[in-house]
Amino acid sequence: MHIELPEKRYYNIGEVAKAFGVNTSLIRFWEKEFDALKPKKNAKGNRKFTPEDIKNLKFIYHLVKERGFTLEGAKTHLKEEKQETLTNFEIISKLEDVKNQLIKIKQHL
Repeated sequence: MHIELPEKRYYNIGEVAKAFGVNTSLIRFWEKEFDALKPKKNAKGNRKFTPEDIKNLKFIYHLVKERGFTLEGAKTHLKEEKQETLTNFEIISKLEDVKNQLIKIKQHL
């Protein structure tokens, strides 16, 4: 899954939900369920996600939506085999980025 977000320090929950194509309630639910997600909250309670949070969200989205893990299965997978799966996920992510760049170059020709 390729996420199109501009380079910023903080993203609000609406931007994140739109980029992933899910509802904001799902992002809030995942925040409660997974310890890896720790968005900053301002005085009004608005969530601000850092690029590290976005990276964790991509990984959780990959496990739950793309690979079909249950929430409990994704939690245990994150705790037990995080490093191995994370490196595989990073490789896949980089290859998808290269593919998207090549497609853009092809369209410009």
